[in-house]
Amino acid sequence: MNAPFLLAANQLDISVLDSIIIVSYLVLITGMGLFVSRKQKQTVDSYFLAGRSLKWPTIGLSLFATNISTVHLIGLAADGYRVGLVVGNFECLAAFTLILLGLIFAPIYHRSGLVTLPDYLEQRFSAGSRIMLAIMGVVAALFIHIGMTLYAGSTVIHEFFGIDVITSVLVISAITTLYTVVGGLKAVVITESIQTVLLIIGSIAVTYFAAGALNEQGIDSFTKLRAALPEKHMSMLHESGGYSWYAFILGYPVLGIWYWCADQTIVQRVLGGETVKDAQAGPLFAGFIKVLPLLIMVFPGVLAYVLFQDQIGDDPNKALPELIKQLVPEGLKGLIAAGLLAALMSTIAGALNSTATLISIDVVKKLKPETSDARLVVVGRITAVVVMILAIGWSTMGSKFESIFSGLNSMIACLAPPITAVFIWGVLWKRGTAQASLATLIIGSMLGGLTFALDFGFELITKDLGIPFLLQAWWLFVICSVVFVAVSLLTPPPSEDQIKMMCWQNPLREIVLKPLSGMTDPRLIAILLAAIMSGIYVTFA
Repeated sequence: MNAPFLLAANQLDISVLDSIIIVSYLVLITGMGLFVSRKQKQTVDSYFLAGRSLKWPTIGLSLFATNISTVHLIGLAADGYRVGLVVGNFECLAAFTLILLGLIFAPIYHRSGLVTLPDYLEQRFSAGSRIMLAIMGVVAALFIHIGMTLYAGSTVIHEFFGIDVITSVLVISAITTLYTVVGGLKAVVITESIQTVLLIIGSIAVTYFAAGALNEQGIDSFTKLRAALPEKHMSMLHESGGYSWYAFILGYPVLGIWYWCADQTIVQRVLGGETVKDAQAGPLFAGFIKVLPLLIMVFPGVLAYVLFQDQIGDDPNKALPELIKQLVPEGLKGLIAAGLLAALMSTIAGALNSTATLISIDVVKKLKPETSDARLVVVGRITAVVVMILAIGWSTMGSKFESIFSGLNSMIACLAPPITAVFIWGVLWKRGTAQASLATLIIGSMLGGLTFALDFGFELITKDLGIPFLLQAWWLFVICSVVFVAVSLLTPPPSEDQIKMMCWQNPLREIVLKPLSGMTDPRLIAILLAAIMSGIYVTFA
C-alpha cells in the first residue's frame, strides 16, 4: 500500500501549500465536530435531532451539503461534458420537490413529533411498515449514500493527490465516523454548514477560471459558446433518450419525493427544526441554493468540452480533475480539494447519523421500549461504525458501473418507487390502509431488487429493453400505486384517530385558502422559488 502512495504522490507533485491547506481543513472540521458535542446532553432528542433546536438557515445549508457529494461534483461535471446542461434537471427539479417537502410533508412531520420517518409509517399504518422502511433506509444509506460516495471520493483523491484508493477510503471514513459518532446530529449539521460554504467557494473558483480560459480563446458570448459545442449541449430540454423531457417529468418525482421527502438521511434535519416555520423554511432555502449546481457544477463540465476535449477524450469523469489541474493556481487547489473532501464527508456523516437513528429508535426501542436514552445513543454509535465498515466493502464495487452518477441513480430508481408510493398515498389519501402499505413496500422492494439484479453488470433493461432508469422508476411507481390502491379498497378503512394527524385533511384550505402570515409566509417563498426555477427553464430551453 505504501509504495503506490509514494509513487503517485511524486508523479503529481503536490505543493507544500496545498498539503497544508488540506491537512488544516481535516484538523479544523474534526475539531469543530468534537467541540460541538463537548457539552451536549446525550438524550435521544439531542443526539439524533439536535435537541429540536435547528433554525431554518442551518437546516437549509445542511440539506444542501448532505445532498451534494463528491459523486455530484464529479458526476455533474462529467455529464455536463458528455451530454450538456440537460443533466442540470436533477438539480433544478429538486427545488420543486423541496417545495413539496416544505409545504406538504414538513408540517405533518413536525406536528406529529416524529424522531424518524418509520415512526410516521407506524402512526399512519402499522409497526410492520415501520420496520420495513427502517430496513430500506439502512440499505439506502449503506449502498447509496455512503458506499458510492466513498468510491467516488477515493478515486478523485487518488487522481489529484496520488493517495491510493484504499488509504483514501480508510482515512476519510475514520475522520468522518469520529465526529459523527461522538457528536450526533448537532455536530453533523454544524460541520455541514461550514462545508457548504467551502464547497460553493471551490466550485465558483473552478467556474471562474474556466470562463476566463474561454475568453483567452476568443469565446466571449453565449452565441460563440453554443457554436463551439454539439447541438443541444446548452439546452435543458431534450426530445429523446434517457434524459428526455418526458423521462424527467415522469421519473424524477419518483426519485425526488423519496430522496427529499421520505429519506431519513435528508428529512432528519427537518425533524430537528425548532418550529414548524423553521421546518418549512429550511427546505425552501435549500431549494434556492439548488440553483447553484447548474451554474457552478454542470456548466464547468460544458466548458471543459470546449477547453480540454483532446485531453479528456472519452472519459468524462476526467472533466473536473482536468479543469483543476490545468487552470487552478497553487494554493487554491488545496482549497478546492478541501471542498471535495467537504462534499464527501458531509454526505457520509448525514447517512451515518440517520442509520444510527433508524436502528436505535425503530428497531431497538421498538423491541425493547424500556431501553434508556444513554443506551440508545451507544447503540447508535455502534451502528454507525458497523455500517461504515460494510460500506467500505461495498465501495469497491463502484468500478463495475459504467459511470458513478448513473450507478447511483440506477440504485435509487430501484429503491425509491415503493417508498414514494406509500408516502404520497399515505399523506394525501385517507382511505389508504396498513395492509396496503406493507404489501406495497414488500412487493415493491422485491421488484426493485429484481430490476437492479437484471441491470447490474448486464444492463438487460437499460440497453436490451431500452428503458432508462428514470422510466424504470416511473413504471415501478405505477405498479406500486396499483398495489396500494387495490389492497386498500379490499381491506377495511383506517380509523379516524389513525389518520387525524397523519394526513392532509383539506389540502386546498391549508395551502391555498389559509390567510398569509406575512411576507415570510412559506407559500410566498415557494412561489418565488418556483418562479426563479421556471425562469431558468425558459432561459435554457
